[in-house]
Amino acid sequence: MKRVVKDGNEVCSSIAYLFTEVSGIYPITPSSPMAENVDKMASSGEKNFFEDTVKVVEMQSEAGAAGMIHGALVAGTLATTFTASQGLLLMIPNMYKMAGEMLPAVFHVASRSLSTHALSIMGDHQDIYAVRSTGFAILCSSSVQDIAFLTPVAHLSSIDSSIPMLHFFDGFRTSHEINKVDILEKEDLKDLLNQEKISSFRQKAMNPKKPNVRGTNQNDDIYFQITESRNADYDELIDIVEYYMNQINEKAGTHYKPFNYYGSSQAKKVIVAMGSVTDTIKEVIDASKEELGLIEVHLYRPFSKQHFLKELPTSVEKIAVLDRSKEFCSREPLYLDVVEVLKERNIQVVGGRYGLSSKNTSPSDIKAVYELLDNPKDDFTIGIVDDVTHLSLEKTDFQIENTNDVLIYGYGSDGMVSFSKSLATMIGENTEQYVQCY
Repeated sequence: MKRVVKDGNEVCSSIAYLFTEVSGIYPITPSSPMAENVDKMASSGEKNFFEDTVKVVEMQSEAGAAGMIHGALVAGTLATTFTASQGLLLMIPNMYKMAGEMLPAVFHVASRSLSTHALSIMGDHQDIYAVRSTGFAILCSSSVQDIAFLTPVAHLSSIDSSIPMLHFFDGFRTSHEINKVDILEKEDLKDLLNQEKISSFRQKAMNPKKPNVRGTNQNDDIYFQITESRNADYDELIDIVEYYMNQINEKAGTHYKPFNYYGSSQAKKVIVAMGSVTDTIKEVIDASKEELGLIEVHLYRPFSKQHFLKELPTSVEKIAVLDRSKEFCSREPLYLDVVEVLKERNIQVVGGRYGLSSKNTSPSDIKAVYELLDNPKDDFTIGIVDDVTHLSLEKTDFQIENTNDVLIYGYGSDGMVSFSKSLATMIGENTEQYVQCY
């Protein structure tokens, strides 16, 4: 294992490169650096696990990029793409086909707001929630360090299960954060490849010398039955993801699970969330005098009831679910998942929204959520002042004292962004201190 100083996009793309033979791309903020880095690695002659350079093809749109890797997969080639926001939405038709045909595609997404009443290039989970019904498995990394260990889990699980995988992390907040992280060596990851599954995948490639029937039309006599027949594959996928998480845990000394619990084993109040906000929640738990808890979601789809309940302490009485999205005409997706899992438990569940378009979520906001659970109120927001529909929680005066931090503020036009990035990289590479630059 080696220690490097990189941002989330660079960590993800450098590992994804190893598992990839063809990459169809159409750069879109904030995922563009991933595609650019893969193209740069290919141009410099870097080899993947198959002792070849990745074939990188930039298409005319994200829809074309998805179609291109769909074709590559049908031809028996491992293919990957990188995208976000509206770009991911343009890939939806091909995503349904890849899932239905059980092709091991991997999408890496720097999750971002969608264009609704306005365009925003900043991060939240609207794009991820928009594709949750496609049949793609969905894996979440909460930090740059998570990206280093869960990127290979996405590729390995997809190859083993023949189910496409979407691996995401928060746009800008994680994709562009520079941090000092540990990365497994190339040989350690290559040892985990299931060569039998790769061989089986290649044997299914479209080949005029081995004709077969595919892409048929089905009517009411069998379409429904064939759809349901894939249930077992998705049930098995949960165990496959857990298996590769355990393989990474053995090599890296980590403890990844589909859901990770953090906090007191006697907690009565718990927050359920995924993405970068979980680090803030952990800080609040550590600094609080109460017995509090967090369930951090990594495997969002398939959502495993068994694994969720396994992590939940028996002492829990009240849960707040935080979604980084706004769902009109319904409640938010993660909240509904948790309500479904706990419908037979005597646990009160409330849900709220945070962080849309990278709106800052502070420790005082999180503390307000835990305090809300003393007298639960459903359907709330944090991080804003909602003076129209009055759903927002008031910030608390809760603060976390940090005595060893150095903060540098700046704007793009005054050169401070480039300076702080260079300074963070220099500190990370030349000292024992950890760095975080956003």
